[in-house]
Amino acid sequence: MKTLALGLCLAILATAAVAPLAQAKEPLNTLTAAEKARGWKLLFDGKDTRGWRDFKAAEADPGWKVKDGILFVDPKVAKDLITTDKYANFELSFDWRIGKLGNSGVFYHVIEEGEFAYETGPEYQLLDNHRSEPPLEQAAGLFGLYPPTKDVTRPVGEFNHGRLVVDHGHVQHWLNGVKVAEYELGSADFKAKVAGTKFHRWPLFATGTTGHIGLQNHGDDVAFTNIKIRVLP
Repeated sequence: MKTLALGLCLAILATAAVAPLAQAKEPLNTLTAAEKARGWKLLFDGKDTRGWRDFKAAEADPGWKVKDGILFVDPKVAKDLITTDKYANFELSFDWRIGKLGNSGVFYHVIEEGEFAYETGPEYQLLDNHRSEPPLEQAAGLFGLYPPTKDVTRPVGEFNHGRLVVDHGHVQHWLNGVKVAEYELGSADFKAKVAGTKFHRWPLFATGTTGHIGLQNHGDDVAFTNIKIRVLP
């Protein structure tokens, strides 16, 4: 009887400890007081695509839609989306959800040259890893150049939390709280990797010290929310 009572007591305490955490979760596309104090800003307000436009266009096309605080893509018609502003050194935080066997990406330092954002902007890869792409093309790595050290993706249908830190050429990729890739833009190692891939065909690839942040339409379902940025000195 004492054992049973103790077990019930522990269960009640455990529930009480967990419940406040669930209730304390911030609403989508908002900033806490602490985030504001550290200089974070929203890149997506959960209402519309203000602050974004198509690559090499004046506005965002209707293929990017907003519903319930989430940014969706119509994979059949949408073009790559980029920020209207440019960013050099920054910390980017975003939540992303990919469709079954889907593929997409987040670009940075995009220069509006060539036909596509990927010709200049390095890509934080978004992927359903069940698609069985090679390691260099798996989720949260630098597409085609630096593979993620491990697979920490959540099941398809759930949002993953991505974080990208670009600090004077030193770049970190984080996924769901785990650092999975790290590299130096313009280093000998980086240049050697570029020379051995398709990216060597585009002389401006990864050469920008500033540029737009981009969301890729790769022809698959993908969704974003909680897109935030903090500019680094």
